[in-house]
Amino acid sequence: MRTSEEAPKRTPAPVVGAPEHDGHEGTRHRVTRSIVDHGPSTAADLAERLELTPAGVRRHLDALVAEGVVTATEQRVYGRRGRGRPAKVFALTDAGRSGFHQEYDELAAEALTFVSERLGEEAVAAFARERLAAREERYRPSVESAPPGERARALAEALSADGYAASARPAPGGEQLCQHHCPVAHVAERFPQLCEAEAEVFARLLGTHVQRLATIAHGDGVCTTHVPAVQAESSVPSATTRPRNAARTAGPKNTEDKHPPRRGPSRPRESTDATPASGRTTS
Repeated sequence: MRTSEEAPKRTPAPVVGAPEHDGHEGTRHRVTRSIVDHGPSTAADLAERLELTPAGVRRHLDALVAEGVVTATEQRVYGRRGRGRPAKVFALTDAGRSGFHQEYDELAAEALTFVSERLGEEAVAAFARERLAAREERYRPSVESAPPGERARALAEALSADGYAASARPAPGGEQLCQHHCPVAHVAERFPQLCEAEAEVFARLLGTHVQRLATIAHGDGVCTTHVPAVQAESSVPSATTRPRNAARTAGPKNTEDKHPPRRGPSRPRESTDATPASGRTTS
């Protein structure tokens, strides 16, 4: 019994992105895969998803942190902060992501560098837009067929099918579209035009402006895009904006109707004629 418990300690460190044979059928690989699919996670989140004990998950997380595959930060708390220390959130490092389908990053970066040097930055932006054109048309039917309030979720599902491990969740003032994996993160770090073109696609598909809050390319744990709630109200704009404007413009019209003498009675005209006359006599 003791020898089986000590077996994991004698097993060499696994290759990043490859299953670990430590008697648990690649538990560390399952942990890293779960973080890729769901984004930065606490030990409790991972334990629940993988059906493991929190203590067992923490043991693997400690080993992954030591290997430089995972990094730990304090969880952000929005609103009132409760008692006690915030839970630690574990996210993949660049080394951790390198094992997940990013073998051609350097080649792509060199190609875009060549384009930028020979043809200019605008050529890179044009390439980024053209690269996403076909994907935008492929996403459009599923996004536009969804109800306005479900379009961000429909877009997240389409992105997930392409390997971006995306999700949509409620947020103050709208929703947050989260991409927990980015196959071009290392290239986008040098060429932000890739992220900018993607945000433009999101805006067109969702029918509203969007705002990028965080990107994996800039060192964040997840790409986060804010989608305003206005997209759900765009079909009936008069219900929110026009009545308020009408109420503001109605005030002056009502006051003019209630006080018609202000439009030009005889007394104001006499006063205006008297003013220049008096001025002439004094001069």
